[in-house]
Amino acid sequence: MKNKFLLTFTFLVSSFSLFAQTYITNVTVVDVEKQKLVSNQTIEITNNLISNIRKSTKIKLPKNATIIDGTGKYIAPGLVDAHIHFFQNGGLYTRPDAIDLRKYVSYTEEIALAKSDMENKLKRYLKNGITTLIDVGATYNFLEQRKDFVDKDFAPEIFITGPLLTTYESEVYKNLKHDEPFTLTESIEDGINGVKDQLKYKPDFIKIWYIAGRDGLSIEESALKNLPIVKAVIDEAHKNNLKVAVHATQEITAKLAVENGADFLVHSVKDKILSKDFIQLLKKNKTILSPTLQVSGGYGKTFGQRLQFSNNELLTANPYQLGSLLDLKHLSDTLLVNNYKTRLNKPNRIANLKKADSICSVNLKTLSDAGVLIATGTDAGNIGTLHVSSYIKELELMQKSGMSNWQILEASTINGAKIFDKENEFGSVSIGKKANLILLNKNPIKDINNLTDIHTIINKGVVYNPNDLLKDTPRDLAQRQLNAYNLRNIEAFLEPYADDVEVYTFPNTLNYKGKENMRKRYAKMFENVTNLHCELTERIVKGNVVIDKEVVQFNDITKEAIAIYRIENNKIKKVYFVRE
Repeated sequence: MKNKFLLTFTFLVSSFSLFAQTYITNVTVVDVEKQKLVSNQTIEITNNLISNIRKSTKIKLPKNATIIDGTGKYIAPGLVDAHIHFFQNGGLYTRPDAIDLRKYVSYTEEIALAKSDMENKLKRYLKNGITTLIDVGATYNFLEQRKDFVDKDFAPEIFITGPLLTTYESEVYKNLKHDEPFTLTESIEDGINGVKDQLKYKPDFIKIWYIAGRDGLSIEESALKNLPIVKAVIDEAHKNNLKVAVHATQEITAKLAVENGADFLVHSVKDKILSKDFIQLLKKNKTILSPTLQVSGGYGKTFGQRLQFSNNELLTANPYQLGSLLDLKHLSDTLLVNNYKTRLNKPNRIANLKKADSICSVNLKTLSDAGVLIATGTDAGNIGTLHVSSYIKELELMQKSGMSNWQILEASTINGAKIFDKENEFGSVSIGKKANLILLNKNPIKDINNLTDIHTIINKGVVYNPNDLLKDTPRDLAQRQLNAYNLRNIEAFLEPYADDVEVYTFPNTLNYKGKENMRKRYAKMFENVTNLHCELTERIVKGNVVIDKEVVQFNDITKEAIAIYRIENNKIKKVYFVRE
């Protein structure tokens, strides 16, 4: 018996020694549940779980463990984006129902790109501290494709639904089979079958696109007409232990959805200031709301050609999708483009957008103060709301509404977990929870933008240097500087260049050297030149050399140009301009 005990004990000890352990020492814990900072802590991670948190002076570090010095740093839970769409890329060609540019880029190409780019998106999200994603409207193909990333350490955790169940569907999305993002639902039977059809793909929840007024009726008449279908979908989903998210942007549709069991409202109500009764209904039902404050403006600013991006957005966005948003400056269908630009820049249109934004902002502050659960979501993938880079912008708009940084962090972490009753699994820095964490160089409570200053990412217990997750290619660097050029952003333009960059007239005449000389020349041009725009017409990449053929608009002059970029040590070291 004694030998049996010793054998068992020896096995347990040897098994325990095989566990991967990581310690983050002398760190300040950002406690999003108690809304306080706890200093001088050591976090113990065993495999993919937080196994201990203790005062640094009271924990002994084993010899073979991975040690991360957290002195002067802050450990926070990984962030949650509670509203994205993998089937949309965020660029100009991703929603042909909003602007039909299929003669330039076919929707078949756009769908193929969304699929092939999924790994890149996931790495880009993780690089920026987002460890959980909720796709609130996908396709059957994406429900299948997410299986490829379940066991990948570089991939955030994904919660996903299938096609949106809707009483309205644009013609451009019909007959796409497993790539169709909508299921037309015109009867109670359609609604029930719509849920049943998704079950074999094992969605994490069901989504309803509760669109009122597209049938020619008033908003109220249309909402009431479609309510039996909405209720049937919710009941069938709940019968199968699936929660239901609802797109409802008017108070009447939101109220009817919540009264009939909706678990998650994925947008703000933007038609009126919310009534006290509705706010109490949300609290009583514990309905979670994701405000998505920027998505409407993304369309308006893109079509109205009023886009502006921060340096962080230009650095973290997919550069090609961001660049596509500027294509309206040179597309050949000027009648279509000018019609959109004129319509979206009309004073009444801008005023209506500002009014809706103001209502959403007031409603968010009221809901947050009342204790309604808010979950940060961007609606990334829509035109002008880019994957990853839109996240910090969403937080800034939440802050502008009056939410405190603690409330924003709570919405961006633990509340995202609560959508699926997973708050005991992730969403805070707590013993027993998943080790999905971000180690920050600066205090995010002092400044919410400090969430971008990431030292280390821990995902599924695996430690990452964010710079190693997704490295810029020579093509990426060339595209990023082109985007910043077209937006006249001097700091973002210079960022991809080496400090000692050399600029030549081809083949070997040195014009000047150094980033500061480049700054003087381009800053003056960005300030003084009218109608500045560069259209990329062809790009060749060979190793660390990128050759761009361009059409440049400069004041009232249009010229063809060729630029050759040589990349060294992940920066543009030499530029050659081929003159006529």
